[in-house]
Amino acid sequence: MKIEFYKYQGTGNDFIIIDDRDEKFPFENVALISYLCEQKFGIGADGLILLRKSEQHDFKMLYANSDGKPSSMCGNGGRCIVTFAKHLNIIGEQTTFEATDGVHEAIVKNNFVELKMNDVDDLNQLNNNVFEINTGSPHLVWFVVSTEEYDVKATGSNIQTMPEYPRGINVNFVEELENVENKSLEFLQLNIRTYERGVEDETLSCGTGATAAALCALSKRKKIEGKYAVTLFTLGGELIVKCNMTSYSSFNNIWLCGPTEKVFKGEFEI
Repeated sequence: MKIEFYKYQGTGNDFIIIDDRDEKFPFENVALISYLCEQKFGIGADGLILLRKSEQHDFKMLYANSDGKPSSMCGNGGRCIVTFAKHLNIIGEQTTFEATDGVHEAIVKNNFVELKMNDVDDLNQLNNNVFEINTGSPHLVWFVVSTEEYDVKATGSNIQTMPEYPRGINVNFVEELENVENKSLEFLQLNIRTYERGVEDETLSCGTGATAAALCALSKRKKIEGKYAVTLFTLGGELIVKCNMTSYSSFNNIWLCGPTEKVFKGEFEI
């Protein structure tokens, strides 16, 4: 059986995306997905996404990491599948779709996608510089002096395999930047590098990680109540997280915003 696929990327986070509305792709085949995502022998990607039909919304998103296993929410993958759905003429500039963590809204214009994330009602501060938070996927956010000084793969791997995290955890190294023109919190800027579980390596960008870092940075500054926009510089490009902060550990109306791109179209046989 021949299967058509598309390769998309969002700030360097790359995905194999398949129109699977006929549900012919064997999503339970972990070995196949892992092979397809393998960089040297397969197509190469951080994960694989299926677009399937939804009874109540525009479509459903199924996501697996590059290890082939179904995973929790992927923010950049969510942004990419929205662009893909528009490419298929399933949606216009606005959509609602199902994902593993619930229903998401999104707006897409000229391949720039604003994806609404779930509200966050809990944030665990381990010390002055380390936080735990779930933004659709579990994240540890570690504020450091410089993101360039860390072996992200080695350090992230050591952390996410600790006994405290039996299911693993994504690890983000975050550097707070000074804004010379305007030092107000509304214009907070961050450098971020992320080790992703399931990929077991550093990725060029992580959407749920960027969201986690932005919310933790606001909390770290002890700011309460207000609307904010945080700019994050990943290795693969720039993301913006907009949100409403209602307390030290509560956020709503959270939007992950950034560009997406169709890289190429292909076909494989199984």
